[in-house]
Amino acid sequence: MSIAYNLDKVFQRIERSSQLNKSIEHPVTLLAVSKTHKINKIQEAYDAGQKDFGENYLQEAVDKINTLSKLDIHWHYIGPIQSNKTAKIAQYFDWVHSVDRLKIAKRISSQRPENLSPINMCLQVNISNEENKSGVSPDELNELMVQVQSLDNIRLRGLMCIPAKTDDVDEQRSAFKKMYDLFQQQKTQFPDIDTLSMGMSADLEAAIMEGSTMVRIGTDIFGARNTVVNSNDNNEGVANGTS
Repeated sequence: MSIAYNLDKVFQRIERSSQLNKSIEHPVTLLAVSKTHKINKIQEAYDAGQKDFGENYLQEAVDKINTLSKLDIHWHYIGPIQSNKTAKIAQYFDWVHSVDRLKIAKRISSQRPENLSPINMCLQVNISNEENKSGVSPDELNELMVQVQSLDNIRLRGLMCIPAKTDDVDEQRSAFKKMYDLFQQQKTQFPDIDTLSMGMSADLEAAIMEGSTMVRIGTDIFGARNTVVNSNDNNEGVANGTS
């Protein structure tokens, strides 16, 4: 099927789930996860109306951003972040979703070019307390938010999570509800946050039912991922299932 067709099917799923959640105040944003997929697929999705694209692999993403620089695309970095990646993230991306340490947030803020507006940032929360997954613990989140909020070149937008993988819908919804409750709790202190990034191809319905404002969909739009060939990117993205 064409990418335009796949996008339409995903939007139908989003719409159906949104109608079941009467508390949704704004349309759910679709973030198309284009990691490992070629330029022509991104162009096809853009031509079908998609504007937000997520990337995990930094050098691959920079190449795409440069090639497609004339398009009105909002680029989101959603992979794990090492210190040596922050300068390019600060330079090339509109959003970063996977920050879980003050050190990383400080580096992105200090390295943001002066001609660019503050970068939109979501903090990644390890909502399922998995040992091998990135993310700040729920108990330490508020302290990190206070610190990040004070940084000059950061616009704190909200939270992101990747719960433990399960096919059980009740378990999916339980994890997403924990995340939504945490988001609402933080919103009392940070009323300007507006983004709860959660839900992927296999669980977007459960995420939207529990209050997601942005879902990250890759496979159901672009098909199976290609093999990463850039050696500089081979170790990126392992901790984050973001499709």
